[in-house]
Amino acid sequence: MAVFTLFALKKGLSVSGIRSLWTSRLLLQGQAHPNESATAEENKYESEEDYEKNIKSKILAASIPFVQELGWSQQAISAGAESIGYPGIIHGMFPNGGAELVQHFYASCNAELTNILKAEALAIQADSAKTKKPPEVHVRDALETRLRMLVPYKSTWPQAMALMTLPPNVPTALANLLTLVDDICYYAGDRSVDLNWYTRRIGLAGIYKASELYLLQDSSEDHKQTWEFMERRIEDALQLQRVLNVASEIPPPEQAINRATEAASAAFTTARNILGLNWNK
Repeated sequence: MAVFTLFALKKGLSVSGIRSLWTSRLLLQGQAHPNESATAEENKYESEEDYEKNIKSKILAASIPFVQELGWSQQAISAGAESIGYPGIIHGMFPNGGAELVQHFYASCNAELTNILKAEALAIQADSAKTKKPPEVHVRDALETRLRMLVPYKSTWPQAMALMTLPPNVPTALANLLTLVDDICYYAGDRSVDLNWYTRRIGLAGIYKASELYLLQDSSEDHKQTWEFMERRIEDALQLQRVLNVASEIPPPEQAINRATEAASAAFTTARNILGLNWNK
């Protein structure tokens, strides 16, 4: 992945260009794009496809309120379909069952957070009296806002997490996670185009997933312990970044380089485990 990012940087791609390439590699390919010579038959098919996607989106949105009782399941999708006037058997439109419901919820929450962050950025631009948050405060607030979206579904979220660790669902789950942390970094002011662009996002993804797991076990009032845990992880990441920044100014001896390489390898292995992945090479 790092090689891929380096290739993109050498080609002079923007941050948005790298993100597009990065996430697109994680999603299923093969989606056809219309061209100017598309026939009327093809256009009709696309229209029908768009219509079906719209119906599926409505059904999935209507299914979310049933998750607390029925879990992330075909039953919840059937109940959601019936609640907006479609027959329960329409759940056949969702071959991946509960996984599609989880993916829809995750993407919807990401979109909601992005709208919140964008609105905050526009408000600061419109009012010069407003002070921009320090990056670490922005990250903390954004992570907490996103995690709070899970709280109403806390009792069933372990099931959702289990569904998204199944091999067919991992690419979409990982792409959703990377999109989430990229949006947070972007609105925190991280517009740089370098190799650290990649490592910062992997680090933030690890903090999010660790805090997500902590949230599921947290019985404190208003999940206070989760937010304290998350703040400690952010501070740890900041301390590590400060150490690395200082160390980068001093050419390390060969032994230190070897140790740094081993530490980096261990860090990436840990990140993969936190993300719920089992990569075999």
